[in-house]
This record gives sequence, structure tokens and C-alpha cells, in this order.
Amino acid sequence: MADVLTEATQVRVLRFTVGVGLAVFLAAWLEWDLAHIAPVLTAKFLVDKPALHRETVIELLLAMLVTIGLGMLLSGGITQYPIPLMMLIGLMMMWGYYLFTNPKWNLFATILILAILVLPFIAITSATASGFLAGGLTMSGVVAITLFALAHIYFPEPEAEFPGFAPVMLTPHQRWRAAFRALLISFPVVCFFFVFQISEAILTMIFIALLSLMITGEKSVKLSAFLVVSNGLGGLLAIGSFTVLAIVPNIGFYTLFTALLAMVMATKIYTAGEKAPVYVTAFSTLLVLIGSTLLSSGDIDSTTITRIVQLVVVGLYMIVAAYFLETRTWKFLQPN
Repeated sequence: MADVLTEATQVRVLRFTVGVGLAVFLAAWLEWDLAHIAPVLTAKFLVDKPALHRETVIELLLAMLVTIGLGMLLSGGITQYPIPLMMLIGLMMMWGYYLFTNPKWNLFATILILAILVLPFIAITSATASGFLAGGLTMSGVVAITLFALAHIYFPEPEAEFPGFAPVMLTPHQRWRAAFRALLISFPVVCFFFVFQISEAILTMIFIALLSLMITGEKSVKLSAFLVVSNGLGGLLAIGSFTVLAIVPNIGFYTLFTALLAMVMATKIYTAGEKAPVYVTAFSTLLVLIGSTLLSSGDIDSTTITRIVQLVVVGLYMIVAAYFLETRTWKFLQPN
């Protein structure tokens, strides 16, 4: 395979493999709260930000600071007032969706949405736990940023100068409209989970919230079907991975095996062209399933099946929600 790859592609594959492998090792070794998020963030940073520049690091550090601030805010008692809490979450989610449409702030928005969902959800039952999870999420972010930087330092891109962020393709009106449509899809689910405190399926809520913005434009039903396929592929890879990992259940083998998967998937990501998002989403799903299962207590088989079922539910909900929005003629949902 290496002989058909360009030198630049080989560097990117190696950078991705080393970065994700180290993140997996540190998460399994240190096992801090939400440690399994670190490999997912590392993979996302390496794919979404192909070069290391000061502006990228500043964006990611700001996201970590906001996470800490949210943890402190939620630990202060706002969760005692459900209606203001849900209004605040809804407004912050919409702001996060708006920022997500700007390439300069999409990673910041991802971490923001993740924080405003997980931390309040936990803070309702335990403000102290919310503080610990804020620290854990921040730790995962710091580890991901550090590995992202180190991977780029040791395996740099040939470009020396920062070319600037990609331009925003939408007008402010279109960005707010997309943000509002995403909120229409995700917020009912978020409210449902918060009201009934369904902690066992929090992964479903997070996936729906993070993926909602993807299906606010044209061909949203097709994009929803794409999510089902890519998440299904990630689930199948996870099942196969658990079978292999059960043979040699130790950190070293877990790290090397995941790094091997990262190398294979990175090769697909950097050579598949338009199909690359399928492999990106599938690998993210794989990391979430493996990390959240192996680094938590309980029976692996039942936990894996439960999480895969949750992902199927996510995909089905996305298809139904996308079809519903596409068939509406409400004036406030129209482009103009």
C-alpha cells in the first residue's frame, strides 16, 4: 500500500496513527474521567486541522477554558431551576451550531456542545460530579491538543505558512437558519433526556446533538442515511475489535491494535476522496464504542450491544427528523 501513496499522504497517515495510538494508550493507562474522549478528539483534530498553527491551538485552548467555566457555573446551583437551565442550554446549543458553520470555530463549537450537554446532565444529580467531569473533559482536551501539536511537530506538513481558515460559505442569515433547524432536531431529544434523566443512553443524546447540523441543508435524508451506514460500519468494526481484544486483554495489545486500525482507516481517509467522511465517521464511532466500553465497568458484550442499538436509534431518528423538515413549508424554515 505504501508504494502507491504519495510522501505527503504517508506523513499524514503516520501522524494520524501515532497521535491516535498515543491517545489510546494514555486514556487506558491513566483512566481519568471521560478519558475515552481523548482519542476521539485527537482523531478529529488531526483530520479537521491538517496543519499546526497558533490560531488552531488558541481555538482549542479557548474551548478548554469554556469547558472549565461551564463546569464552575453548573456546580454553582443553576441546575436547581429546570426551566432557566433548559433555556440556557438551548441558547448555547444554538450559538454552538452557529459557530460550527464557520471553519475557524468548528472544533470550538464541537467541544462547547459536548460540554453543555454532558455537564448539566450530570450536575442535576451531583454538582460535585459535574465539576469532576468538567476537569476530565478538559484533561481529554489538553491531552488531545498536546498530541495534536506533537504529531505535527514530528510529522509536519510541507507548507510553512498558515494559509488562513476556509471562508464562511453562508451568510449570517443562512447560518442562523441552519442553527435553528439543527436546534429543532436536537432540542426535543435533549429535553426528553433531561426530564427523564436517562443516563444509560446519554450517548444517543450526544450523537444526535452533534450530528444535527449535518442534516439541516439540502439532501438531508441522504445525509441521514449516510450516518446510518457509517455508524453501522463503525459498529461492525467495534464488534470485530472486541473479539480480537478479548484474546489478549492488556493495554499494550489494545494500543497496538487500535493504532493498526488507525493506520488502515487513515489510509482510507486520505485516499478515498469524496468517500472519506464515511471512514472518518466510522472510525469515530469505533473509538467511542471501544473506549466507552473498555474504560467502564460492566459486561462488555451487553454494553457493546446497548451502545450499537443506541447508534441505530440515532440514525433512524435522523432520517425521520430530516424527512419531517424537508416536507415542511413553514416560512421561517425557508432560505429567504
